[in-house]
Amino acid sequence: MADIQAFGSNPAPVEGVGGWLLGQHRGPLTVTDDFSVLDDPVEQQDFTQDCEVQGRPACESVLLVQGMYCAACSDAVESALAGKPGVLSAQVHAATRRLIVRWDPERVLISELARAVGAAGYRLLPLQQALSVSQRQAETRKALWRLFVAGFCMMQVMMYTTPMYVTEPGEIAPDLLHLLRWACWILSVPVLLFASGPFFGNAWRDLRRGRIGMDTPVSIGILVTFIASSGATFDPTGPWGDEIWYDSLTMFVFFLLGGRYLELKARDRTAGALDALINRLPERCERQQADGAFESISLKRLQPGDVVRVQAGQAFPGDGLLLSASATVDEALLTGESHPVTRRQGESLVAGSYNLAGAALMRIERLGRDTRFAQIVQLMERASTEKPRLAQLADRIAAPFLLAVLLAAALSGWWWWQIDPDQAIAVAVAVLIVTCPCALSLATPVAMLASAGALAKRGVLVRRLQAFEVLAGIDTVVFDKTGTLTRDRLVLSQVLVRPGLAPAQALQQAAPLASASLHPVSRAIARAAQEQGLALPAFSEVQELPGLGLQAGQGDSLLKLGSARFCGLDEAGLLGAGQAVEGQPCCYLVDASGWLATFVLDEGVREEAAAVVAQLQALGLETRLLSGDQAQAAERVARQLGITQVVAQASPERKLAEVLALQQQGHRLAMVGDGLNDGPVLARADCSFALGHGAPLAQAQSDFVVQSGQLDELVAAIVLARKTLLVVRQNLLWAAVYNLVAVPLALVGWMPPWLAGLGMAASSLLVIGNALRLARPSQSRPV
Repeated sequence: MADIQAFGSNPAPVEGVGGWLLGQHRGPLTVTDDFSVLDDPVEQQDFTQDCEVQGRPACESVLLVQGMYCAACSDAVESALAGKPGVLSAQVHAATRRLIVRWDPERVLISELARAVGAAGYRLLPLQQALSVSQRQAETRKALWRLFVAGFCMMQVMMYTTPMYVTEPGEIAPDLLHLLRWACWILSVPVLLFASGPFFGNAWRDLRRGRIGMDTPVSIGILVTFIASSGATFDPTGPWGDEIWYDSLTMFVFFLLGGRYLELKARDRTAGALDALINRLPERCERQQADGAFESISLKRLQPGDVVRVQAGQAFPGDGLLLSASATVDEALLTGESHPVTRRQGESLVAGSYNLAGAALMRIERLGRDTRFAQIVQLMERASTEKPRLAQLADRIAAPFLLAVLLAAALSGWWWWQIDPDQAIAVAVAVLIVTCPCALSLATPVAMLASAGALAKRGVLVRRLQAFEVLAGIDTVVFDKTGTLTRDRLVLSQVLVRPGLAPAQALQQAAPLASASLHPVSRAIARAAQEQGLALPAFSEVQELPGLGLQAGQGDSLLKLGSARFCGLDEAGLLGAGQAVEGQPCCYLVDASGWLATFVLDEGVREEAAAVVAQLQALGLETRLLSGDQAQAAERVARQLGITQVVAQASPERKLAEVLALQQQGHRLAMVGDGLNDGPVLARADCSFALGHGAPLAQAQSDFVVQSGQLDELVAAIVLARKTLLVVRQNLLWAAVYNLVAVPLALVGWMPPWLAGLGMAASSLLVIGNALRLARPSQSRPV
């Protein structure tokens, strides 16, 4: 939980277009200014896009909520928007503080939504501004200053209170003892007024809204401790007694602030992949003018067709074509490709990829939401705002639990007041502090976000955090064939030739004809000749007959390349003579004398497919093939990969029926596909993967999008999902055990407030630290 500036204080100015805040302005603007700037379509491009809700046009905005620190806060923001006319849905993720709100532009304006959230005591920020370097530095500096003040004062208070613990009564003169107490009081005031500011600000905001947040018991504990200690300092013989707890107060604040600072840094790491992705695009770029000179303009002013110059180390601002001779590009975060790639003149460049060497010229083709980069950001934003099922449960029980905490603290204080009034306040404060459910709220979301960040670094985008829980429990993986287990192109697997002719010679004669066509069979033959480095003879004219084949030459020099029918051959006779292969596509080459060669083609099974299937089976998963292709082709691929369960010639309707039948038999399955006809089964499967080169509909229906298209990432995701669920269970178990042990200790008076604060901070840090293990690269590798 971050160190959040108290609502109502004066924030530091922020300059530029991002200098305004949604809900409360920064810089020269105030809450009384015109909010119409928030409704400017140009500004909204950064955080709003069009969508549909129940067939009606709507807008969807993704923003960051400033002032959030717990699950109860996310519920408060959602409640502030849920009852407003024109708001179709609002969801907040506590761990990332991201809000995704869908609203009807005909009934409400975004500025009105900002006011509603501002009235609830929170602020909304565009992600680009909230995640800027200056914003992060300011937040970190503020947190460090508070931590420093608490730590410095704590050390001084401990120095002044130590003599009271190590000496016998009467050894210290009363006036000197009173002076030490006054010194402790003076040192505790900055801790109360400055270091504890976020706790009081958040608690007051919650109480004004009629709810209880996680800082409410903390603030009550701090305030009660200070008031009781002050009473004992001002009047040692009064009703407060002569016990002081300045050391417990300052130590508790220091430990809690230290924990929250570390949580702030840890949270940045869990959402680091998304943050880095959002901030990849430059704010300004160099556009070429008509006279060839370059001008620096805002990215928002670019138009398709503009030519821009991208310096080394900068990201390309849009999708387009490379005009320079070559460029070295880093596309790791977008495609999962870990090695830099070289793009040649005329090749495509992707927005968000980095230019690594020298200035490069490019012509912009697509900008903003039309780019592949924007689609990836949208997928990751959806994942970061989703609440997993276990996190939703934590949200629901957070408020009642906090109310129970306050009642337990009051009852324990009342009970102890009858036994030992000097101990009653310490016990009540310890109970307030030790039972704060921070660890419970963080247990699930931080683990799943850490895993999502780890997969994002590998080029796997998580569209639904809930999918981790489902993926960990699957028992079957169902593959589509074409484009998933096989390449989306044919490859030459075998060449059968006339006696006396070498396969390379036959390929050398066929390749010039094949090079004149874009048909997949022709491209496979031409590619094979190119890979072998064959010198090709030149033909003056090649004629292509669509659907049949190609021919060149005349009379005795006539060559034909194509189907058996086009070449005048009897396919059954070719099979009987061993000049063709049954069940595999064949292309024939003939001359004036008849049959010359048969080119046997295959779909080209992916190099990693067999190893992936073996790894899945080693993990105890059943593998199946579900294909719309012919039975012979599907079974041939299945035999190569070790898959025994095959369904072929399946229409989209039959594919869906097969998936439903497996689910009715009790199977929990993951579907892997890439085609347009895979959309229904990807949506119906318990969990689904779409390859990055697949159809947009397939990606829209999937839970995970594998940008690189490498099947290895499927195994990595399954292994990581199992570890994620294990970590979530560990975190929930720790949070439960901590409360079961700590609460009784606090109730019987064996846990002073400072130790309760240390335990509370330590429990949250342990949960986050355990979750961050998932973000290590080694944790997401296949086993």
